[in-house]
Amino acid sequence: MNKEEKKELILELSEKITNNPNFYITDTSSLTVAKVNAIRRKCFEQGIEFRVAKNTLIKKALESVGTANGTDYSPLYDALKGSSTLMFADKGNAPAKLIKEFRKTSDKPVLKGASVDYSFFIGDKELDTLINLKSKNELIGEVIGLLQSPAKNVISALLSGQNILAGLVKTLQERGE
Repeated sequence: MNKEEKKELILELSEKITNNPNFYITDTSSLTVAKVNAIRRKCFEQGIEFRVAKNTLIKKALESVGTANGTDYSPLYDALKGSSTLMFADKGNAPAKLIKEFRKTSDKPVLKGASVDYSFFIGDKELDTLINLKSKNELIGEVIGLLQSPAKNVISALLSGQNILAGLVKTLQERGE
């Protein structure tokens, strides 16, 4: 790979990181070609982009993006050792679920680090935390549901009271006659 190709790849990775704040750095070394292809297939099906790149190029891309948008990606630099694969996704927990699914049959891929909405998760021990993360839309839905709940209870009570009140008025009306 010549210098110009490296610059192109750094620029491409920088663009991906800028446009997608959810990415994972994983280790897929020592996996068979069949397993890597299975991971690639699953990633494609779930809308996750799977990229293999050299650690130095990933680091330069992170530095470039960090300088441009003011984010400090240095916590992820320690994860850039050995073989590294990047997974980009729209949903922050989608790659974690995919990794967990593949870990049922193998000890790889291993989570080295992740950036989810500019929050960093370092190490494989964070996998369960990442799986349980909710997307922004899911959180908004929960908040709306919580805000609607008291109003629904009041309306329900008023509607159920309406029948009782109507019954009382009818009974009183019948007594008066």
